[in-house]
Amino acid sequence: MSELIIPIVSVVCGISGLIYLSRGPIFLPTHRQDIDEMARILDIKQGDMAVDLGSGDGRIVIAMARAGAEAHGYENNPVLVWWSRLKIKKAGLSEHAFIHREDFWRCDFSKFNVVTVFGINYIMKRLESKILKEAKSGLKVISFMFPLPTLKPESKKGGIYFYRIP
Repeated sequence: MSELIIPIVSVVCGISGLIYLSRGPIFLPTHRQDIDEMARILDIKQGDMAVDLGSGDGRIVIAMARAGAEAHGYENNPVLVWWSRLKIKKAGLSEHAFIHREDFWRCDFSKFNVVTVFGINYIMKRLESKILKEAKSGLKVISFMFPLPTLKPESKKGGIYFYRIP
């Protein structure tokens, strides 16, 4: 029975993603090896404040919380929010990982020192502008698959673009 839960939830999340397509990109889960590489590059420390924009099923938020960060995710899709919160509770990370059912454009980046995003091309210019306007010096940013348009990445591995805001 439990082996059926993940495929069923994945289908429901995909369908609900189609409903919310007009509000942002469709949900595409990030592969475990990419999440592990992001965590390695970000070198998250105890006390870091991290945020995942469009947090999907919460797997990046959970990874950042396990690494020691207070991790926040912003997600519009109510099914993905529910699923993420359930996974966080099951992982015992409710004190360190938080999912907000809110548009990340309303998020204030000034309280974070780590940002991750699996965006889509058409939002990246506006997102870069928001980051530069609000971010503290030294902010670490990972953009998965879609680069920020004018900033030069400090490193790039596969689809992982790593930036450090001066």
